Amino acid sequence: MTLIKSISGIRGTIGGKSGDGLSPIDIVKFSSAFALWIKQKSENKSVKIVVGRDARISGEMVNHLVAGSLMGVGVDVIDLGLSTTPTVEMAVAMEKADGGIVLTASHNPKQWNALKLLNHKGEFISGKDGEEVLAIADKDNIEFSEVNQLGKYFIMDGYMAKHIDKILELPTVNVEAIKNKKFKIVIDCVNSTGGIAVPMLLRALGVDDIVELYCTPDGNFPHNPEPLPEHLHDISKAVLKHKAHLGIVVDPDVDRLALVSEDGEMFGEEYTLVAVADYILSAKKGSTVSNLSSTRALRDVTEAAGCSYSASAVGEVNVVDMMKATNAVIGGEGNGGIIYPELHYGRDALVGIALFLSHLAQFGKSTSMLRSKYPNYHISKNKIELNKDINADQVLADIQEKYKKQPINTVDGVKIEFDKEWVHLRKSNTEPIIRIYAESKSQTTAENLAEKIIADIKELLKK
Repeated sequence: MTLIKSISGIRGTIGGKSGDGLSPIDIVKFSSAFALWIKQKSENKSVKIVVGRDARISGEMVNHLVAGSLMGVGVDVIDLGLSTTPTVEMAVAMEKADGGIVLTASHNPKQWNALKLLNHKGEFISGKDGEEVLAIADKDNIEFSEVNQLGKYFIMDGYMAKHIDKILELPTVNVEAIKNKKFKIVIDCVNSTGGIAVPMLLRALGVDDIVELYCTPDGNFPHNPEPLPEHLHDISKAVLKHKAHLGIVVDPDVDRLALVSEDGEMFGEEYTLVAVADYILSAKKGSTVSNLSSTRALRDVTEAAGCSYSASAVGEVNVVDMMKATNAVIGGEGNGGIIYPELHYGRDALVGIALFLSHLAQFGKSTSMLRSKYPNYHISKNKIELNKDINADQVLADIQEKYKKQPINTVDGVKIEFDKEWVHLRKSNTEPIIRIYAESKSQTTAENLAEKIIADIKELLKK
């Protein structure tokens, strides 16, 4: 059993003793603490929180506990039912709510669930805010409302359709061009809420020829739900079998987007953002943002368009902060997360699909030919385990000193640039490891670069 309390939310495995997993007692405790924190921050007499969930098996149980806990603290609940993370984010702002809770463990396996916490803007709460929520929960003395002050409960259906309507209103979404291309598309929605939202979106965009894989929202994930190449063999085969133009994959809460080209090859989750950014920059000049562990290809595409690129610390909230600071027109993360501020400040696979299809339709050639437009980089992802008595911060400082003649970014760990290659070292906040990502023009070179840094660390530890 596992329970992880972080500044952005609470996630854990279902079952086990209280405090060891995401038990009913823990769900009540943390959702009540968040509700109290929201009430302290709100100037409204009547406080309301939007709740939505993915299709996990535990979702209904968690939803009842969260809704009841919020009402017990005197907060009104707007329950969207089965939803997507970006839909809940948009609903918070559209309903002028005081906050939101998304019940999803994102790409984690089915035994996991989580409470993801949103502020009144429909954005993930900050690190400071998260610490305040955890402090309230740790006091374990939550006072619940008396009977006349209990919160009210409202079911609100149809918000995925409202979300899609807002996407269709974007001037950068070219419905006519998409419709005219008569795309055949295979989709894999891992038996979660993407199985509702993605077909709905595609039909609204004029795509009628849809081959659906795993679109029953019952939470029985047919494969590991993280949209990585090693988990996507079925859709790769289906794209070839059905002679489709494209394959589309989303994770359980529909904030990550992976694509499969017509030849069955992966477009590359790092390149979802690159392609969409290329399209947006062709229509509107402006800056772009991704995190330090994302591909350099976004920087290359941005600078080729005569615009500026910035790198943020890892984490969606950090990307959003950097996007606001630089007034970015597009941003996101290399895991297939698209953040398009013209719609809202949150990773959104649905708007990513609409923008990518607009790009592909106007490009007028195959998906694989579009992918070949972009610089070809490869990332090697590694980690090195440390003894608990080793100071990870000192290790990073020593590596920084060793490579001080190279361009170095210390916003989040240590990122060292070697011309168009880079290595990014970050310590974990939950376990004694250092994550080491390296990127180069070939997978072998990227792996060799990472191995060189790992060897350096081992040598420093010997000394």
